[in-house]
Amino acid sequence: MSADNQLTPRQRDDLRIIAAMIIPASDEYKVPGADDAAIQADILATLGRDTRLVAAALDHLARLAGMPFADLEPAARDAVAQEFRKHGGAAAATLVRVVLQCYYRDDRVLRSLGLELRAPFPKGYVLPDGDWSLLDPVKARGGSLRRAP
Repeated sequence: MSADNQLTPRQRDDLRIIAAMIIPASDEYKVPGADDAAIQADILATLGRDTRLVAAALDHLARLAGMPFADLEPAARDAVAQEFRKHGGAAAATLVRVVLQCYYRDDRVLRSLGLELRAPFPKGYVLPDGDWSLLDPVKARGGSLRRAP
């Protein structure tokens, strides 16, 4: 199930604001911030098992703010975010991790880092189906038996 259906609209607004604070947009490097619509959609679509901790982090953030985090003025947001960072625990760490993971798999960000938008192997070479010759060195080693722990 998508986290879009599990997070409240207020939590999604707070997620967007805190994501922008974690990674703001950069004109210099021509990359979006983590509040970009595509990145936010990726976060919401892939939260999965982290949804509970991210929701807890967003609730903690709102409690510290005394209102929805997105409704705070920028200066007040900074103060609340600093407090959240100090005392957010595992939920805060999970929130930061999911934002970073989705941000750094965005094509625009990968291009800005000089990375290719494809799997690193087989580097453009097509391997014929049924060609198991890559396993020849492994087969040549022979079997080995190990005692199970």
